[in-house]
Amino acid sequence: MVAWDLGRLWVLWVPILCIWDSFGTQTGRLAWAQDIVKEFSDEYAWNNNEIPQFNNLVIGKVTGRVYIGAVNKLYQLSPDLELTVSAITGPKEDSPDCSVLPDCPASVQKKLTNNVNKALVIDYAESRLIECGSLFQGVCTVRSLRNISIVEKNVREPVVANNATASTVAFIAPGPDNPPITQVLYVGATFTGSGPYRSEVPAVSSRSLNSDTLFEIAQTAVTTGTRIAVNSLAREQYPINYIYGFSSEGFSYFLTTQMKQSDPSPFHSKLVRVCHSDKDYYSYTEIPIECISDNPMKDYNLAQAAYVGKPGSDLAANLGITAQDDVLFAVFSEGDSAEGDVTSKPSKNSALCVYSLKSIRRKFMHNIQRCFTGTGSRGLGYISPSLPCINTKLTQIREDFCGLDVNTPLGGELPVFAKPVLTFDSLLTGVTATSTGVYTVAFLGTGDGYMKKVVVESASAGVEYANIPISLGHGINSDILFDLKQNHVYIMSDKKLSKVQVQDCSVYKSCGDCLGSKDPYCGWCSLENKCSLRGDCKDAAMDPLYWISYKSGRCTTIASVHPVEIQRTTARTLTLVIDNLPSLDGKFLCVFEANGKTLTTNANRTATGASCTTPRNDLLPLIPAGQHHFTSVLSVKLAEGTDFVSTNFTFFDCNTFSSCTSCVSSYFPCDWCVDGHRCTHDVGENCRNDVLITGIKRVGTSLRSGPNFCPRVNSTSGGSSEILVPSGIKKAIQVKVDNIVTFLLQNRFVCQFNIEGRVTSVNAQLLGDLIYCDKMEFAYTSRAPNISATFAVIWDGSKPLDNPDQIHVLIYRCKEMADNCGKCLSLDEKFECGWCQSSEKCEVKEKCGDQAKSWLNRDQTCPNPRILSFEPTLGPWEGGTNITIRGINLGKEFRDIYGGITVAGIQCDPYEFLYVRTEEIVCKVDGPGTREPRSGPVIVKVADFRGESKQNYEFIHPEIKAIRPRRGPMSGGTRIKILGDYMNAGSHIEAFIGDAPCTIVETRTDKAICITGPSDALTKAEVRMVFDKGTRVLSGRRFEYVEDPKIDYADSGNSGVRKIPKGIPSGGINITVVGANFNYIQDPKMYVIFQDQRHEGPCMVVDNRKMHCKSPKIEAPIAWRSIDNPEPLKLDFGFIMDSVSRVQNLSKVLNSHVLIYPDPEFNEFDEDDGIKYYKSDYLTLNGKNLNRASRETDMKVRIGSKFCNVTSLSLNQLTCKPPEEQPPAWINNQESYDELPEVIVSIGDNLKYNIGKLSYSLGGEGQLPKTVLIGVALGAALLLLVVIGILILYRRKSTESSRVLKNMQEQMDVLELRVAAECKEAFTELQTEITELGIELQHGGIPFLDYRTYCVKILFPSVQDHSVLQWDRPELQRREKGLRMFGQLIMNKTFLVLFIRTLESNRYFSMRDRVNVASLIMVTLQSRMEYCTDILKTLLGDLIDRCMDGKSHPKLLLRRTESVAEKMLSSWFTFLLYKFLHECAGEPLYMLYCAIKHQVDKGPVDAISHEARYSLSEEKLIRQQIEYRQMNVFVSMSPQTIYMSGLDPQGDNMDIPVRVLDCDSISQVKDKSLDTVYRAFPYSQRPKKEDLDLEWRTGTSGRLILYDEDSTTKTEGDWKRINNLNHYRVPDGALLTLVPKQSSMYNISTMSDKSDRHLYHKYETLNLSKMGANHSPPMSRATSPLNHEYDNGLKVWHLVRHEWDNDKDGERHNKMVSEIYLTRLLATKGTLQKFVDDLFETIFSTAHRGSALPLAIKYLFDFLDDQALQHGITDDEVVHTWKSNSLPLRFWVNLIKNPDFVFDIGKSNIVDSCLSVTAQTFMDACSTSEHILGKDSPSSKLLYAKDIPVYKDWVDRYYSDIKNMPVISDQDMNAMLAEESRLHANEFNLNSALHELYQYAVKYNEQLIQTLEDDEFSCKQRLAYKLEQVHNVMQSSE
Repeated sequence: MVAWDLGRLWVLWVPILCIWDSFGTQTGRLAWAQDIVKEFSDEYAWNNNEIPQFNNLVIGKVTGRVYIGAVNKLYQLSPDLELTVSAITGPKEDSPDCSVLPDCPASVQKKLTNNVNKALVIDYAESRLIECGSLFQGVCTVRSLRNISIVEKNVREPVVANNATASTVAFIAPGPDNPPITQVLYVGATFTGSGPYRSEVPAVSSRSLNSDTLFEIAQTAVTTGTRIAVNSLAREQYPINYIYGFSSEGFSYFLTTQMKQSDPSPFHSKLVRVCHSDKDYYSYTEIPIECISDNPMKDYNLAQAAYVGKPGSDLAANLGITAQDDVLFAVFSEGDSAEGDVTSKPSKNSALCVYSLKSIRRKFMHNIQRCFTGTGSRGLGYISPSLPCINTKLTQIREDFCGLDVNTPLGGELPVFAKPVLTFDSLLTGVTATSTGVYTVAFLGTGDGYMKKVVVESASAGVEYANIPISLGHGINSDILFDLKQNHVYIMSDKKLSKVQVQDCSVYKSCGDCLGSKDPYCGWCSLENKCSLRGDCKDAAMDPLYWISYKSGRCTTIASVHPVEIQRTTARTLTLVIDNLPSLDGKFLCVFEANGKTLTTNANRTATGASCTTPRNDLLPLIPAGQHHFTSVLSVKLAEGTDFVSTNFTFFDCNTFSSCTSCVSSYFPCDWCVDGHRCTHDVGENCRNDVLITGIKRVGTSLRSGPNFCPRVNSTSGGSSEILVPSGIKKAIQVKVDNIVTFLLQNRFVCQFNIEGRVTSVNAQLLGDLIYCDKMEFAYTSRAPNISATFAVIWDGSKPLDNPDQIHVLIYRCKEMADNCGKCLSLDEKFECGWCQSSEKCEVKEKCGDQAKSWLNRDQTCPNPRILSFEPTLGPWEGGTNITIRGINLGKEFRDIYGGITVAGIQCDPYEFLYVRTEEIVCKVDGPGTREPRSGPVIVKVADFRGESKQNYEFIHPEIKAIRPRRGPMSGGTRIKILGDYMNAGSHIEAFIGDAPCTIVETRTDKAICITGPSDALTKAEVRMVFDKGTRVLSGRRFEYVEDPKIDYADSGNSGVRKIPKGIPSGGINITVVGANFNYIQDPKMYVIFQDQRHEGPCMVVDNRKMHCKSPKIEAPIAWRSIDNPEPLKLDFGFIMDSVSRVQNLSKVLNSHVLIYPDPEFNEFDEDDGIKYYKSDYLTLNGKNLNRASRETDMKVRIGSKFCNVTSLSLNQLTCKPPEEQPPAWINNQESYDELPEVIVSIGDNLKYNIGKLSYSLGGEGQLPKTVLIGVALGAALLLLVVIGILILYRRKSTESSRVLKNMQEQMDVLELRVAAECKEAFTELQTEITELGIELQHGGIPFLDYRTYCVKILFPSVQDHSVLQWDRPELQRREKGLRMFGQLIMNKTFLVLFIRTLESNRYFSMRDRVNVASLIMVTLQSRMEYCTDILKTLLGDLIDRCMDGKSHPKLLLRRTESVAEKMLSSWFTFLLYKFLHECAGEPLYMLYCAIKHQVDKGPVDAISHEARYSLSEEKLIRQQIEYRQMNVFVSMSPQTIYMSGLDPQGDNMDIPVRVLDCDSISQVKDKSLDTVYRAFPYSQRPKKEDLDLEWRTGTSGRLILYDEDSTTKTEGDWKRINNLNHYRVPDGALLTLVPKQSSMYNISTMSDKSDRHLYHKYETLNLSKMGANHSPPMSRATSPLNHEYDNGLKVWHLVRHEWDNDKDGERHNKMVSEIYLTRLLATKGTLQKFVDDLFETIFSTAHRGSALPLAIKYLFDFLDDQALQHGITDDEVVHTWKSNSLPLRFWVNLIKNPDFVFDIGKSNIVDSCLSVTAQTFMDACSTSEHILGKDSPSSKLLYAKDIPVYKDWVDRYYSDIKNMPVISDQDMNAMLAEESRLHANEFNLNSALHELYQYAVKYNEQLIQTLEDDEFSCKQRLAYKLEQVHNVMQSSE
């Protein structure tokens, strides 16, 4: 199995797809390269084309997990398509003749049969996966959703089709007998006829999901039930293909294809429908569904796939429905005419049609009404006899009619039809759809492996805007599904699943490309100059031109600039015409950007756009050398904003042109001044009284315009631009000139030549139109065959004539161009070279001297042809050998040598196309005709001359004698040596193994080497070689193709149960590879892939099933996040074993990777001289990362010339046994006794460490002389006497008072030093980098709660399982009618407002009741958020009115939750800000929580009082110095723990490093271990520490359970201290295991040290005696030790005692003043400052982290501003307070204090205290009052005293920015509210909420009735009467 990333996919397919140029969007981009983000495939499926691999696909709508049902297999994938679990379902022994029961008659012959997945359904109610396969008559199995390998139940009930091709559709929907509570499994299955038992399986059925009747028919009676079957007469001849199934508004539907009549007839498509509440299927109805084209020749009669979804508002309006109504999207195809009329085989002509479910229901109703009025027959003769319809006299048949026992089953004749949205010339096989904004988008799969993206613009029109190749050549499955956020679609072929982006707007870089793509997701964000989603474009709702959709097509563009270009040395005002310029406030600027410089000028708006000046000349960039202009990007932008429109603008400079031709031919308005010899843009200024030649771009008439009027050198007298001159010859040059005007005739002309940098000038005369240059000698000094000399005609001293044709002089030497006669006479005749026989050189005739007769011209023949070499020199006697002959003078033309070549006396026929004149001949020689050896020279005749080779050519007999090896894998790649004689004979040699070619790579006389090709069978084949026309076969021996090698696993030996290969960057780690068929592989290698580079390591085969490999060396540098605790690199790996492909990319096959850890590092000896003295039996070497990837066998320790035997290896130490005697040193591969031996550690072949030198002799063995010892002793004695004397004198002189004073001073000094140390430590902590913290926070992702849980936690915080989440409440079913009526009253604004006012006016209506009622109302109105918002505004308006009319200060409004409206406001924000939390604010809040938790856990935390060293809360700060030590322990999960929890955190049972403190209690260690091991899992899914024990593995088999309390717990007086790691002496690097309670083992191993053994046995005995074998001690208590006593009146403490005993024996406690430790608050605050700032900045920003301000915030703040205006409030602080009370203090503070309302996390007491301080700071930031701080102020306020003013500025700016934003229209707000209602319409049980609200209506009924009767509007609507009706109905249903 493999999850492919995009890079590999690109490499795989680009070479294939380059021949197509039509992929991508209409703008031509290769869209799919970015669209496909991940792929999954089973590696072996691609190699087996006979079996369709993947059958069905489902996505978990809660977790996003992906499930695939396949042939013989099930897959469970992560949302990113990483394989997590797979399960094997087949093949198994089965036969269609066996019944579903396990016992099969003995006469039936079973065979191994594939299990084809026919149905895959998620049962969300029970959190289980139902998979049905074709085996055992089509039974289904229930599996765990979390782990599909766990089978929860096998049910022996035939459900689905039992072969590979018959169709099956299954889905879960409401059904009898109590919908919608009761859910059933709807199944439509084609009759197969495979076996005698298929008649038991109905065509359509509803099956029970109850555990006791699982998969049985849901309701059965004598003749009826929830099933329909095709009758026995028709089932064989009338196939029904089930395409799709779905449920909508009380009905379940199946889309089918079937014949129009029971007899053979054309196929058409039909919709089948049954009512959810129908227990007898009386409602079973079929009607035709048609997709009708305007082309009468097209009949799209066969449905292929379908999907039911919601439309966009445009499509909904076109269909006459709302955006909340269901729409059926279906794809149809024509029948294949080649198959005849009666066929269900589709053709490639397809169409997409859409149908509203509303129109479908109406069409069903018309058909039913038609029959029930007695019109027509009921049809469906293949189910039951078709009888005339019975007139039932029913006058009213509504759309929800559920059938009667007459006119059933019913086949309606009136079709539901639609016109195609689009038609296609490729087969469509799948469809899904969604909406984005107003648009509806469909994603279509095709039969040839593409996915098409289509905008459905209306019911009959659409646009295809993308065609993405997914799996070329493989049809797309009908299951095309969205991920949870609908940002991607999962699209599947038979062998591959792809995750495809629904959009990638960022690839379009211009507005034209963006809108031209026609992608409805994308639009052009004008002000940000980017293509983006509407939600990613700031202020998109303010102006239609701010975000432009593809339909508008109106890009903001600069239509024109006048002038279009200017001279760089001038400045102009530019006029810009800008189309579709949005209405913008602010100052415009023009920005010119070129060559790295950006220049800005002011712009003025005009009626058509803008105008601005060009920048100052001195500021413009220079024009690059060799160029004449530069193009700048001219942009228009707002002074505060980005560029929103741009174009190119050119600055040119005519002065850069140096010739007339280039000047007047340029693309710029430049003119040439002839006399001034300059190019200018301004002739009036620079070209007065001069002959002017105007440029071709100059506007207006001119006498001389263009390059044809320039004075120029036109050509040579011969018309060529090249003048040939032999070197050393004098020659006069003449050239033709044009346009020499009259005054030029009076000037002197000079010819100028530049030869090898030397300029030579000669005089020239102008005669007519010719320039004659004086004669001069042309010569050059280099050895080049020729050189070019530039040529110019100069007039007036320094002005060259133009030379547009680049006329130049070519000076040449014949002798340098040819070194022999043949080449010389073959030179181009323009050089006039010939062969001078006297000098034997190639020369022009003039340089051959006086011997003119000895000069041969090109028409003569060269003498003395000579053969230098030929090959091959051997050939088979059969002939056919091509011989290549090389020499000199081998003819000038092919005809010179044709017929004149012989080889060993045999004619050799030359090839004309291979002939190289004078140098090389290739000819073909036939055999001599006999098998006798023959040899002779090669002879070439040219005219009368003859050349003969010195070496003879031989005709020989090649012979094959043996091959090695004689066996190789079927896949080929074996390197074979073919041994024999003359193996290199001939020019064309081939080798074959049987009929398969063996590629020749080397030939010699005695052997040939070839590489075998693949074979399709295990066979023995003859070895054959072809030598030109001769064939040789090895007799008596054959080459055998054997099975390809197979690899089961690769293992480094230190991975525990799971086999995992490990390595280090330096390579060389031993890896054992186990598999099969290794013996016949040559030179196997292992490789890993790192940074797209392959790194290889050697392997050695041990036997047929095992080989040893060295881990590859990785050359590229690796950046480790932490070298001390590294996360391993997971690299793909494979093996090179000849050409066997299945051992390559093994990571995909084995679902495993090579883990690369950092190189082991050894420390040098600590001794200063680098010499360690060996004193014991073992040598210990220290280092780090020693055993992460390495074993003892990977390490070699060399001491001099001998080795130290490695006995043990741990993470930080290596122990080895040195030789008994000191070995000699090993220097230059020789032993040396002159020096100490060096200790060298080698890891693999590439890594070595020189540790130091080792000496076996003890240091300091020599003895000091006695005289020295005596001197030292006397000196020490004298010194001692002096000291004693001084002390005596001091004591005599000191008084008692001075001694006391000194003692006090010393105590003060000690105290001062301790205070300074503590402050210094706090300051250091304040400056600590938190990079490591950021890395850890990114590791596990953010565990957001789902919407439903989040809402319930906030709305009903104290209720665990609220009734609104309980769906199975039968008592509410009886009251459904009454609740529905009460719900209608709630939806009446008058009633609801009066209902709330009545409750609030009652003095017995408590605060708790207010909160509960508000939450219930909000839950009830969840699906009607527009109405809910209207009610909320009304209630808030009333509240403000009461506040203003009363005596309370306006600032107190919304301060406390004293009204229902205030609590409703909190709930309103809860609903509408969930998306904002998810996309934006959730991340910094979670980061703050994690940062606090991380910082707290870094220091000691008291498990009893919950005080901590690191805290923001003064109350929870440890005010003592706690000594502690940080440790790393390695924790693993026992298999039982993993099994019990159902979670495998790492995929293998590895020891995971966990950071702990030695003072941590055992429970705290368990907490930290679970946090680390399960950091990727939400808190609720983790095992609980109360269910686990902590086990210390003390050796290879020793075990010790660690408890908070046991019999070893220390007691001091009436205090008992809970145990910690230090108590048990757990060392750094200890191995711990979390095991389930009551399953721990106490098998302590025998320890080597007696004292240790005694200690461990002591602990074991104590544990057992105290707790028993199956009990654990109580966990740490959370209550205060000050008032809680335990077993024997003892108080428990951990780190801090809060009561101290009285001083004993006069002992004084030297305590530090506890307030000194308050500096730790500052240290903790400084560390967390960044996270607090990030959270506050995110909350108080209108656009942050790519997310726009939620509309709800702007809408409510505008409402409060309006209310303030209405009530004449001008005090800004009042409105500021209202806003703070409504949102920050009501919503955000709650979440800051309780992040567990948003995330699935655990929150400790100390973390809660820190969050409370943060929340208080947040509240202070929102307050308008000034806080006066003093020494008695709370520490929390002092802590953030300097920050709060900054935060207050943020709040003020935030409120101001929101106020300045454009007002949100009610239409936009309502659209957003409607979308929220749609997204979360079915989250809660509304009947439960209504029932609880109704209890309040009953409780306060009298007062409520009175209020309703007193209100005028209520009386008009008779609301009191309607409430009485509700009471009556509710009472009658009890």
